Amino acid sequence: MKPGARSDWPEGYGRRVLARVDSTNAEGARIAATLSGPEWILALEQTAARGRRGRSWANPPGNFAATLVMRPSESPDRVALRSFVASLALYDAVVAATGRADGLGLKWPNDVLLNGGKLAGILLESAGTGASLNHFAIGIGVNLVAAPDLAELEAGAVRPVSLLSETGVAIGPEAFLDLLAPAYARHEASFVTYGFEPVRRAWLDRAARLGDVITARTTRESHEGRFETVDGAGNLVLLTPRGRNAIAAAEVFF
Repeated sequence: MKPGARSDWPEGYGRRVLARVDSTNAEGARIAATLSGPEWILALEQTAARGRRGRSWANPPGNFAATLVMRPSESPDRVALRSFVASLALYDAVVAATGRADGLGLKWPNDVLLNGGKLAGILLESAGTGASLNHFAIGIGVNLVAAPDLAELEAGAVRPVSLLSETGVAIGPEAFLDLLAPAYARHEASFVTYGFEPVRRAWLDRAARLGDVITARTTRESHEGRFETVDGAGNLVLLTPRGRNAIAAAEVFF
């Protein structure tokens, strides 16, 4: 167990807290080669935080910004399924912090919603060649105390919310990490032992807008259909007038 961690900090996981860093994902890439096991990196301040597709990520003081960096041996497509593992862990950590699950939902592929607004996001990054990865990073941002201004977001994006504004619960980044890390370790153990199927089912039980008509936009086209399921490869499956459409990567709009 690392100094300062709770007694239930998961065995085998490192924990480091940085006062200031450019990006926890970038720090994960820098230290990956030196690690003997998975490591949580928490930053109290980020100077160059990133979101999906290179977008900037607003990270006001008091919000949560952390990365779990690891060196997995599985194929890249299987490793990427840990996005769903992290989503479940985030869901559980929020429930542990607030004592309730009301209004919580998971938005494909990697957001956590609270009362219809975006509370948290996940950014996956990796480095390697061919079928092997040198390292894999799961970057997680949670609006614990403040949400970004709508003007900072792209048109049509889900409105951001904070845990404090929506629930009245105040929790600091380090305390939140001490809830998130054990939750992640539990779901990771299930994923490693039993495969993706239990994770997939649990994720669907918490999915936002399952059964509703949604829009999935890739860089080149837009798909509209009824959100039917997530398949065994983690693809979003839409039921459209032309049949079932499995989408590997896209932005989802409600």
